[in-house]
Amino acid sequence: MSTATGFEGLLRELAPQVLSALVRRFGGFDTCEDAVQEALLAAAVQWPAEGLPDNPKGWLITTASRRRIELWRGDTARRRREETVAAMAPPPAEPPTGVDDTLTLLMLCCHPSLTTPSQVALTLRAVGGLTTAEIARAFLVPEAAVAQRISRAKQRVKSSGGRFRMPPEDERPERMAAVLHVLYLIFNEGYTASSGDALLRTDLTAEAIRLTRQVHGHLPPDGETAGLLALMLLTEARRRARTRPDGALVPLAEQDRTLWDAALIAEGIALVSDALATAPIGPYQLQAAIAAVHDEAPRAGDTDWPQILALYDHLRALAPGPMVTLNRIVAVAEVHSPRAALDQLTGAQADPALAGHHRVHAVRAHLLDRTGEREAAAAEYRLAARSTLSEPERRYLESRAERLASGTA
Repeated sequence: MSTATGFEGLLRELAPQVLSALVRRFGGFDTCEDAVQEALLAAAVQWPAEGLPDNPKGWLITTASRRRIELWRGDTARRRREETVAAMAPPPAEPPTGVDDTLTLLMLCCHPSLTTPSQVALTLRAVGGLTTAEIARAFLVPEAAVAQRISRAKQRVKSSGGRFRMPPEDERPERMAAVLHVLYLIFNEGYTASSGDALLRTDLTAEAIRLTRQVHGHLPPDGETAGLLALMLLTEARRRARTRPDGALVPLAEQDRTLWDAALIAEGIALVSDALATAPIGPYQLQAAIAAVHDEAPRAGDTDWPQILALYDHLRALAPGPMVTLNRIVAVAEVHSPRAALDQLTGAQADPALAGHHRVHAVRAHLLDRTGEREAAAAEYRLAARSTLSEPERRYLESRAERLASGTA
């Protein structure tokens, strides 16, 4: 079951199953999704007070079906169908299907007509079972903006002819890549929040892992799905060590590795090892392999940096990107020298995606500190602090600058 607990976890797990049952019975993803959300809200209010029904899924399907019929009745253009629809029996609690409903829903929510932010929001609501308010809180945006984004996304899917069924075989690789990308983005935002007072948003990381586990369970031979799940587990394993009690950020090299989750590390290493040995190599597998090398080192000084640099070289060739470039430069400093890494950083800044990014300043500060140029390093840390929207990162970067300026670093 979901990593969430109690009623909340059960509702999130049942949400895609209930939505699938309604869409299969009635059609119309957009209206069915509204009806399911109302059923979930009703359950969230009634179940804690009245107790869990004998058949929670059947209860939700029946409640959502009634609401779906009410919504249909309210559409004056469809009044002619009211009598027929009202006579329909509620759909069965376990509708027959040869394809996993969660994967089908993920494919629909990641329809190519949608922007990536819309795919993320629709996935979290329709498949993750999060309310609009929960999504808004997670991404620190107004609830009205999220509601509008979801509404427009559903209308776009409808107008584009999106249907509750697996896409044709020739479209599945591209759609599957979009699904994995959305799950990757959800996890990353939860693990290192791009803005706000908290570094971690565990509701997002838990949801990303839960959904990725489900996808992997139905696509076990898929190497990239296994790689993505391994990457999430190997990264999540360090969560308890990433912050101090006051919420301050703890960099990887300074973390108490006894706090790392050994079970998650073992599971992640097994997943990525099997995927690399049996499937075509992909970007998520390589990122998971890098995370595994870090997690296998009992101390920061034991990290196999030559292996990490070699993996980044493969990743850069397979899936180049600005963050791959920056992370590889850090590995260059460890394998060769901070000066060689600084030279490469100067060249990397030509990429518009890195211009003014706070991580460029942070990496340069780290490298300058390594070469003994403390004053210049402190200045770069201050620039990085002013550029980030994350409060924990800002505090960490400012503290590094202060320590260098005072000579206590």
